[in-house]
Formats: sequence, C-alpha cells, structure tokens
Amino acid sequence: MKYELVSGFETHVELATATKIFCGCTTAFGGSPNTHCCPVCTGQPGALPVLNRRVVEFGIRAGLALNCKINTVTHLDRKNYCYPDLPKAYQISQYDKPLCEHGWVELESGKRIGITRIHIEEDAGKLVHERGVTYIDYNRGGVPLIEIVSEPDISSPEEAREYVEKLQLIMRYIGVSDCKMQEGSMRCDVNISLRVHGSDELGTRTEIKNMNSLSFIERAMEYEYSRQAEILDAGKKVEQCTMRFDEHTGETYVMRTKEDAQDYRYFPEPDILTVVIPESKVKAISDSLPELPLAKLRRYITELGVNEHNARLMYRYAKVCRFFEEAIAEGASAKHCSNLITGAVFSALATEEDKEQFSVSLSSKEFAKLVRLIDDGKINFTLAQMTLSRMLADGGNVDDYLTAADLAGVDEGELERLCAEAVANNPRAVADFKAGKEKAISALYGYIKRATQGKADIKKADEIIKKLIN
Repeated sequence: MKYELVSGFETHVELATATKIFCGCTTAFGGSPNTHCCPVCTGQPGALPVLNRRVVEFGIRAGLALNCKINTVTHLDRKNYCYPDLPKAYQISQYDKPLCEHGWVELESGKRIGITRIHIEEDAGKLVHERGVTYIDYNRGGVPLIEIVSEPDISSPEEAREYVEKLQLIMRYIGVSDCKMQEGSMRCDVNISLRVHGSDELGTRTEIKNMNSLSFIERAMEYEYSRQAEILDAGKKVEQCTMRFDEHTGETYVMRTKEDAQDYRYFPEPDILTVVIPESKVKAISDSLPELPLAKLRRYITELGVNEHNARLMYRYAKVCRFFEEAIAEGASAKHCSNLITGAVFSALATEEDKEQFSVSLSSKEFAKLVRLIDDGKINFTLAQMTLSRMLADGGNVDDYLTAADLAGVDEGELERLCAEAVANNPRAVADFKAGKEKAISALYGYIKRATQGKADIKKADEIIKKLIN
C-alpha cells in the first residue's frame, strides 16, 4: 500500500544569554563537570528561581521572526518527571499559556510549515555513560531554551532538512542562538506517522528524540518510514513510543512507551509570578528585528543582481552579509563584491564555523576600494583576486599591494605581442582548441597571466588569441 509521511518537529534552541534562566550561573559551553551550577539550577531545598528577563525578550524575538502571535500575559508551569538529569524531579516550562503561538516558516517552494507554539523552559543536565557507569554533569541544567513546536506539515525528509535549516538561519540572524547542533544548542525531536495516500486520517506517531545532525534527521526519517510501512503492510498497528536513532546502524529503536501530557501532571509554577509584557515592549522588539534570510536572498537576486549561486552561498552567514552590504554602501558593485567574497574570501575560510565567525584581516572599506578599482577598469578581476588573497593572508591596505605599474595595466601592443607568443609556444593547446576542446584555450590564458603577473585583461586577450588561431 502507498503511504504519505506526516511529520512535525519539536526543536529545542538554547538561548545566547550570558546567564541561566533562573539563576546567575554562566551558560558558557564546556567547562569541567558541575562547575557551572548552583543551588538553584541543581534544585537544592529552599533555593528559589528568579526569571531572567532576557530569556523572555529572546523568546518574543524568536516568535516575531517566525510570524507568531505573542501572548502578553503568560505564566510558567511545572512539568513533573523523575529522571537523574533533573534533580528537583520537575522542569519549569510552559503548558497552557505559551509565550508565542500560531506562526509559520516559509520554505523556498512557498509552502508554509505551521508553528503551533514557542515556549520558554530550562534545559536538563547531561548524562554521561562510561564503562557501565552513569555520571551526571549539571552544567547544562538551567540553560534557557525555547521549544519551537511545528504543525504536522512536513511531508518528506528533504522538507524536514530545509525546515530545520531555515530555523537555524533565522535564529542566528536575529541573534538569539548560535544553533550549533554539534554542541547541542539546537536539537530536534522528530514526530513521524504514516497515513494511507489520499486519506485525511493521521496514523499513530512515534517520536525520535534528540537529533542533532541534519543528515541523521534525514536518515532516521527514511528508516522510520520504512519500519512503519512494513508494520502496516503486515496488518499490525504502530505503537506510540519514544525512540532513539543509532547513527552506526542507521536504525531507530524503542526507548520507552510515549508519555502523554497528563503523565507530566502540569500545574502553574508557584515560585514565579505571572509574566505581563507591555505591547510597547513587543513593538520595540519587532522594530529591532533585522531583514530575515529568505527576504535577503530574494533581494540580493532581484534587486542587487547577484547571481543565484553567489547569493545562496552568502546569505547563510549574517556577518558575511553585513560585510557585503557595507562594501556596497561604499560604492562597490554587488557583482564584483559577491564574486570576490565567494571566491578568494571563502577560499581563505576553511570551515563553516570560519564563515560564520567571519574574522578577516580586512575592513569592508578597503575591500570596497579594491572592488571599485575593478569597476573603474583600473585593474582586472584576476589581479584583484591575487591582491585580495595577499591582503587576507598578511593584512594591510590596498595601496600596500598595488603599484602605479599595476594600475597602468598592459597596453594593447604589448598584449598583442604576448598573445602571439602564447599561441606560438603552446601548439598542442592550439591544436586541441581547433579540434573542439574549448577548455584547451585556458593554457594560453595561463601563459598571459603569468607573463603579466595577472595584470592583463583576459577578455581582450581572448579576442586577440581567437583571431590569431582562426
């Protein structure tokens, strides 16, 4: 039988506040076990929580960026469960009155994935299993989270990946989290069920917990789809349960029977007052939001004329976009800026984290100065690339690298002589080009570039060389 995949996500995002949600302990990642905790975040008798105002502000910021309604009167609740990573045997979270509701994330296809709710809560500690013994590190306990709960609108692993990538980008753009999945600051619980193709009746769902990799999410969803389809084809029923994904085998396995809301015995948190948020505060946060990723991507392509490939490479990194836009504001062309950033600059930044941090020894003002030299025809793109690579490696300004001779370029007579020399010294490349191998002409370009140290206009050289060959 043919089945449709139906999936919704519960995404936990650690907020980039300096201190925890209910105490003054640091939220810094790492540190020796149990050194970033205190009586409040370890649930010691008599210790009382105090709500971090910044957590509420970040939650509102996330909600507005995801098109949510903000509940200006809200409260916190106790979610009761007994597990070693939660020493007080309950988590302070939100149940019936979350901070944000009824939003959406737009995919590039135009499809909207509904956001049911966003609520604030505290993170639990971390269990470390070694040689048959379980250790508990409470450093992460009390780190502030938002939980973003989607509608069951996701229909494929590919849509799931795009949805999570969009959330990650938006949260980074608005500055509420670094969303480093490898460090656990963004984790997803993936809910999956199957229904008969064309039916509106939802099947029994399973939940795959704590997914912290985009590729693992896709693999887990593909496996769970096949597992549930096999059960249904055999005439059996899928059991509602909580599962783990084994990244080594590529399989999911049952952890426990799934709890329902009544199992947690939610009730209003008595130690924290109702939170009342002025409408003026919501408006101020809304006014402070930056341009969001999808809008930026579309503007780069449609308004600035950046080719789609370059635009997609850049828009993923907020600091790269800021650098690019500062250079544009200095009068540099969007085309040459984007080509140099996605070429020479990205070549100098080895990892995704390097691009995210974008710590380069080059100001946007000096970068714009270099680009304007291309725009004004004073240097060619090749020389600009070479100069930029040296500036990125050694620092300094444009004037430290380009001489008057560089800016003078290569006169037409000299260029014609060098082109004739290139044709004469590369007979095999010429023969290959004449035989239809168009890439063979690059050997002649290389000869010209080396002879002129990148100063020659390769477009002009191309015209001269082709006339000589033909």
